[in-house]
Amino acid sequence: MRLLGALSASAALLAFLCPSLVRATKKPAVNIKEFDHIPQSYFYFEDSPVILSLEQETGILWRSDNDGEKWSKVDDIPEKKALDIYVHPFDPKAAFLLTKGKTQYVTNDQGKSWKTFETELAPSLKRNPLSFHSQKKDYIIYTGMECTQDPIWGIWLCDEYTYHTKNGFEKSPEKLVDRRTHGCMFAWSTDLFDQSDKDTILCITDGASSDPEARILLVSNDFFKNSKEPKLDGFREMTGLTGLAAVKRFIVAAVKSPNTDEMALFVSDDAENWDRAEFPSEHGGLKQDAYTILESTSHSIEVDVLITTGSNPIGSLFTSNSNGTYFTKNIDYTNRDQYGVVDFEQVAGINGIVLVNIVDNAEDILQSRGSKDIEKKIKSKISFDGGRTFKSLKAGDDELHVHSVTDVHNGGRVFSSPAPGILMAVGNTGKYLKHYEDGDLYVSDDAGLTWKKALNDAHRYEFGDSGSILVAAFDEGRTNKIKYSLNHGKDWEDVDLKKEVRVLALTTVPDSTTTKFTLIAQSKDDKGYVIALNFDGVFERQCKKDDDEKKSDFEKWYARLDENEKPDCLMGYKQFYYRRKKDADCYVGGDYKEPQAQEEICDCTDEDYECDFEFADKEGNGKCVLIGKLPIPAGACKKKGDKFKGSSGYRLIPGNKCKKKDNKKDEPIERDCDEEAVVTPPSDGKIKSTTKSFDAGGFVEYYYLERARSAEGKDETIVMRTDKNHIYITYDQGATWEMPKELKDEEITAIYPNPYNNDMVFFLTPGKKFYYTFDRGKTIQSGEALEPPTRRDDISLAVRFHPTKSDRIMWIADRFCTDPNQKDCHAAAYHTLDRGANWKMLNPYVRNCAWIHSKDLPNTPENLIFCEKYEKEERPGDDNPIKLVSSDDYFEKESKHFDRIMGFATMEEFIVVAAVKDDGTLKLDASIDGKTFADARFPHNFQVDKQQAYTVLDSVTHAIFLHVTVNPMRGSEYGAIIKSNADGVSYVLSLANVNRNEAGYVDFEKMQGLEGVAIVNVVMNVDETNKGAKKKLKSMITHNDGGAWSYLSPPEKDAEGKGYGCDIKDLDKCSLNLHGYTERKDPRDTFSSGSAIGLMIGVGNVGEYLTGKSDGNTYLTRDGGITWKEIKKGSYMWEYGDQGSIIVIVDENEPTDKVYYSLDEGGHWQEFKFGDKMKVEDITTIPSDTSRRFLLWGNPVGKGEKAITVQIDFSGLTTQQCEVNESDDKESDFELWEPRHPNLESEHACLFGHRVKYYRKKPDRNCFVGPKGHNPVETEACPCNTHDYECDFNYERGHDGRCYLIKGLTPPNHKEECAKNKTLVEWYEATGYRRIRLTKCTGGKELDKSEPKMCPGHEKEFNERHGVSGWAVFFGVVFALGGAAAVGYYVWNRWNGKFGAIRLGEDSSSGGQSPLVRYPIIAVSALVAVAVAIPAIVQAIVGWVGSKLSRPKRFTTRGSFARGNYAVVSNDEGELLGSDDEDEV
Repeated sequence: MRLLGALSASAALLAFLCPSLVRATKKPAVNIKEFDHIPQSYFYFEDSPVILSLEQETGILWRSDNDGEKWSKVDDIPEKKALDIYVHPFDPKAAFLLTKGKTQYVTNDQGKSWKTFETELAPSLKRNPLSFHSQKKDYIIYTGMECTQDPIWGIWLCDEYTYHTKNGFEKSPEKLVDRRTHGCMFAWSTDLFDQSDKDTILCITDGASSDPEARILLVSNDFFKNSKEPKLDGFREMTGLTGLAAVKRFIVAAVKSPNTDEMALFVSDDAENWDRAEFPSEHGGLKQDAYTILESTSHSIEVDVLITTGSNPIGSLFTSNSNGTYFTKNIDYTNRDQYGVVDFEQVAGINGIVLVNIVDNAEDILQSRGSKDIEKKIKSKISFDGGRTFKSLKAGDDELHVHSVTDVHNGGRVFSSPAPGILMAVGNTGKYLKHYEDGDLYVSDDAGLTWKKALNDAHRYEFGDSGSILVAAFDEGRTNKIKYSLNHGKDWEDVDLKKEVRVLALTTVPDSTTTKFTLIAQSKDDKGYVIALNFDGVFERQCKKDDDEKKSDFEKWYARLDENEKPDCLMGYKQFYYRRKKDADCYVGGDYKEPQAQEEICDCTDEDYECDFEFADKEGNGKCVLIGKLPIPAGACKKKGDKFKGSSGYRLIPGNKCKKKDNKKDEPIERDCDEEAVVTPPSDGKIKSTTKSFDAGGFVEYYYLERARSAEGKDETIVMRTDKNHIYITYDQGATWEMPKELKDEEITAIYPNPYNNDMVFFLTPGKKFYYTFDRGKTIQSGEALEPPTRRDDISLAVRFHPTKSDRIMWIADRFCTDPNQKDCHAAAYHTLDRGANWKMLNPYVRNCAWIHSKDLPNTPENLIFCEKYEKEERPGDDNPIKLVSSDDYFEKESKHFDRIMGFATMEEFIVVAAVKDDGTLKLDASIDGKTFADARFPHNFQVDKQQAYTVLDSVTHAIFLHVTVNPMRGSEYGAIIKSNADGVSYVLSLANVNRNEAGYVDFEKMQGLEGVAIVNVVMNVDETNKGAKKKLKSMITHNDGGAWSYLSPPEKDAEGKGYGCDIKDLDKCSLNLHGYTERKDPRDTFSSGSAIGLMIGVGNVGEYLTGKSDGNTYLTRDGGITWKEIKKGSYMWEYGDQGSIIVIVDENEPTDKVYYSLDEGGHWQEFKFGDKMKVEDITTIPSDTSRRFLLWGNPVGKGEKAITVQIDFSGLTTQQCEVNESDDKESDFELWEPRHPNLESEHACLFGHRVKYYRKKPDRNCFVGPKGHNPVETEACPCNTHDYECDFNYERGHDGRCYLIKGLTPPNHKEECAKNKTLVEWYEATGYRRIRLTKCTGGKELDKSEPKMCPGHEKEFNERHGVSGWAVFFGVVFALGGAAAVGYYVWNRWNGKFGAIRLGEDSSSGGQSPLVRYPIIAVSALVAVAVAIPAIVQAIVGWVGSKLSRPKRFTTRGSFARGNYAVVSNDEGELLGSDDEDEV
């Protein structure tokens, strides 16, 4: 069927018409039908003269059953209700008219009659709301959408839900999936797919949360009574599904993980087994919103990939092998538009002929980073061998260039139709393609091999009667005639339309077999017309075929010719048609019967083969090389020197029909077991070390650019800057280093990795010039800002990256500062929307600006920016306070939130502001929407006379952990940790007297990989400390997110088997105490790792209090902090590798030439000497701790000013990868480990109301885990217990562990929640407890519940819940409380920097206060985020940024390498709000 999609008011047909749209007909029988408005949708039913036309504006549906000659209004459809018409692609009699409401219409007799069906939701506008089954025509999927408007920003938020029918909507569709969906389809969505169960359906749905990066793929064979997640990579289920498509006989799924724009494509031909599509390594992979799956063949997938940034897009065309897994490049520099539409067309009915347009001046555009100021110079190319080679189009001796899909004027295919070998196009000869109006109409009747000018000027065109009739309509203005040709465009005649109109569309039946055409046109007065053209009377006879070729009206026409113009083979056969001779005076006839291609089988040649499994054409030269492992026949390769029969590397392309005669390229060949690496060589059992020396005193900063989960490549990339301001890059984690040639002669003063995109790094110079890479340093380009980056001490970051849009960047610059003492010298913010190609002023006189929109604040405008701005546009001073302003239009308009602040911080869904009160003290405000702020209500049992400093510790559990300084005296700092409710406003006391240091860091650290576990150090001698005495610290741990704390249980014996000299049962006097955040050389070297579940390492001592670190020993726990073991005497730095199966420690204080390592989670330790002695400053590995390589950073002993790195590689220990055996625990290399709460009986020892088991390698197995892990197993929800609750506002815990109302205070009024949440049905009187948001417990001790009370306006729902049925009461309570926060996904997106501190308005290098600021300093300490339900084995970069240009030389390991979750110095990652400049008690 031909569908003409939406005609615009200006009478132009919308650019994209249905792929099977236009063809034309002939002759002087003209019928004109006038309409008030032009059609919105217009299509033929397949193999039928019936047309439906939906009128724009009025929504009136018209029907014609005689090719448009006569029309009748369809009375079954009410006016102004229709949204659009959808045809059934596999049922030529069915169509669906969907409305803007819930009543829809279906016809099963080509529009003669219509029936209604009801849907729960109006149809989706995000995607085609209907999906069809190719074999079962009554099986249809319907996607509906419900939308609400955000009351704060007015943004429409729409959710999709999917339904299905098995009866063609005889009844209302039933819900398919019980959660939000993001695209569903039948596996049998194309007529070529035939490998799965016929009822198989695939859906992208929400996963553990509504975050896009948590979306999953579900597959069901029984309409989702049961479903499963396929293991797309063959190893584990994937999150981050972004798209699903049916492509011929393939199903394609797209996946994007956090911290990259790169996407992974997974391909299946049975909806069960999937393979990742591999692209050439030099290409760099697919990018989000930067690839287009094109019309493909039955044996390959065609993909065009964007290669430019900016607004002048260009692509590269790739073609897959027959199973869709390996792609090779066909042609560079394809022309694309900004919507992803590509100038590409496969010629209809002929296998292997492809037309593309390329950009001849692509290099200039690439150099300009896609600037639209450079006009594309476009050329047209054609391939006759399936895209292997391309040549120019020729009109005589001249090159011809034609307008294609990006400038479409016809519906359907641009150049071709089922008419064999006849093509038409609008274009011009010369060097490049000119504007459409400068083009003429060209015709080819040999499938594009040669072209001739047919008509002057641009025309719309169509094909009829299988190519015997060509019709054209003038397309540069109004006309009163159309032209037609009966001899392949050689001669043309006119048909008078008797009316001057602007032709908007010219079409015919989809298969171009009839002699009837219709024109859609518009007159000068905007009247709409459908003009029917009937060419029945043009010919007097029907063509006849005769065995005598001279007598026959038909010729045998070969579809493809080689370079010698001989019939060419493709896929093992020559293709030919019998088509009407050009000058035959007859019509073909046979309405709705497409010409059928016939075949002549060819002998096999090299072109009939492709690379076999485990082989690929890596160089694009046709040679298949081994990229994996070959299966070894039984009994082969038993000893050195053996040989075996294995794949030649080639296989006949599936579907290829050639005859194997002399060319048998796929026959097995003899292969060498040793030399060809088909058998993995045995490991040598050795650890290797590699030392690299640098001409520098030390390393200033370095960052791991870890591969994200959806990215291709296995490199372990680090970018590093020495104290000489030289840049080095390694791709193998320090085995080799190189200095980028582009940066060799440049002084680089700072490195800025994008914390949201691991592939993107900016390199700053002292001036306006900067360098950048978008591909991990493989290519480095330069740019220029409007001003140099800021050097001000009170501004922490000069570059700010947008959290979701990599192209958008802010630049904080020093403006008018050639002389720093200039009166108007100030910091100004600039922004770019195209990665630095063009910069514009954002806001002058600022101290800090940050993007606000993120995946945690998705309902805020994408362009929302907050800035700390000086009240007066003049130099900072005592009388020039800082205000907080925002804008969502790049400060064309500005909103003020606070008159006077010390700073603001964003962390997850919270925006926290430290505002200055009139008396100079601070108050805290919070917002969860970026517009409305509320005063923080601190617990009444915790009040500070003068609030002076805050540290925002953590908020990943949907509540803010805030440290409020109580004593700010230098050297005596401590405060209390308070925890907020869900809106960040109401706080309860979690723990008092928690230690912090002068810089604002707090001894508080969440354990990665486990829910709700954290360790702190508390000050035990508060009274003495307030008088200036030295602090006495003691470590405490929580297993329920701060609800209750206890001392750490010490080990029974030390590393030498001796006792500790104290009673280990008396924890008040004898507990384990660990040195925490405030004492680390690098604050990001954390206790735990997200991939080493349950493991923590720390340095400390057993006793009453924490002693000096130099006197400390090193301790380890395997069970989340419940029990500990002393592993080494002395203070050591540590690192985890291979998901905890390797642990490496190194002396922290003294020069050394050795490390110690354990392969059994600390059970046993061995020594490895790596070379000469060095003073080790840090030990690192990739942030996810999944590598088997480690890197030591430091200085050699006695070798002058040198810096060295030493790589220690454990990969030689074993080549055996660990395997899970779910059916036999003894055979499995993994054990299931279940974390438990230490203070509960084992049968109730749940964490956060559920039991989760994690896969951990068995300590005694000699194998490696690798970068991919196994998802945890959630066994069951647990009954609620005391540990699932914390004290409510105005309550505190007594010595018996219960929550009591604080004397003199009143319980909180929970009825207020009804006003905040209009959907809430009921509320409860305060009981003293509130449910911890993380918990998933059900039933049991529901301590937060009392007698339910009705929320105003919900009487009906309340009564339904609390009627006779006890079940109604139960479900009502569950609904009212809501489920526990969905946190399982969150570890996947927490690897963008959550450690460190930021000082806003202070020189962080000196530790003192900036002379520019008198008020308390604001900084943020973002601590380790807790990994909730999934081990953090995701490969994602740490999100740190922030080497300030003015900092003195220092040792900075800002990439950190320990655990990955470092919040570096980045205000939008989490910050310390506070003061540390007061000495008074």
